[in-house]
Amino acid sequence: MKNYPPEFKADVVALYESRPEATIRSVAADLGINTETLRNWVRAAGASRPRGRRSQELSQPPTPLEAENATLRKKVRELEEERKILRKPAKYVTGKSVLRETCKPHAKNIQSLVDQ
Repeated sequence: MKNYPPEFKADVVALYESRPEATIRSVAADLGINTETLRNWVRAAGASRPRGRRSQELSQPPTPLEAENATLRKKVRELEEERKILRKPAKYVTGKSVLRETCKPHAKNIQSLVDQ
């Protein structure tokens, strides 16, 4: 177990607090320290800030385009998860990924919709 000086811990917690878009995981990865170590330092310092999308208050409702983009992104995530699930049995039966070539055209179409 590594011992870090108190100044380093305080600096890392201050860095985490100063970057509202950063997560504990991303700051820890950037600095090469364990995620749980940083989480413990943040808790010990009493540092708190709103986290995640739910904590952010929107000043105005999303536009129809933003709402559509969010819906499409959610659909892409669902389809990617389904594809990943379907690849497992195909890989087991054939010994190779059968779906890779058949899904490429569909993935490009979905991605182009999301990019619009």
